[in-house]
Amino acid sequence: MKGIILIGFMGAGKTTVGKLLSEKTGMEHIDFDDKIVEEIGMTIQEYFDLHGEAAFRERETNVLKRYLDHNQVVSTGGGIVMRPENRELLKQMAPVVYLQTKPEVFIPRLKHDHTTVRPLVVSKSPEEIKQVFEPRIPLYEESASIVVDTDERTPEEIVREILENI
Repeated sequence: MKGIILIGFMGAGKTTVGKLLSEKTGMEHIDFDDKIVEEIGMTIQEYFDLHGEAAFRERETNVLKRYLDHNQVVSTGGGIVMRPENRELLKQMAPVVYLQTKPEVFIPRLKHDHTTVRPLVVSKSPEEIKQVFEPRIPLYEESASIVVDTDERTPEEIVREILENI
């Protein structure tokens, strides 16, 4: 089996589903945000503050290029689809699974997740978070070979659907 790439907005469950997929398939799980933090030696928030979003996106592209042909389960960052180059790279990787979720579901998850600081949504209102999310929807859809609705579903149910459709 070729690797599985998970895309979707922050709080969609990419890391949780990725770890479970890894267990079910025996493939290694790679979390892009963790890889980047390892490389830069600081939090993503600190990197954003020092270098800005454009520099972070460039680093994200470099990580994506390194994992193009690996047989791994990959959890990407929520903004991976923001660069056209990344969307083209994702189309070369199959399958790319879009974990689709509604703001009513992911916003409470983001507000209660204290394990990760998310620079694009920290201190933002739900309406401001929706403004970050909505322009990404068509980019996620364009990049995905499979779309899985995650709302009101357990990670196990999501993994089962992914494995049935790849």
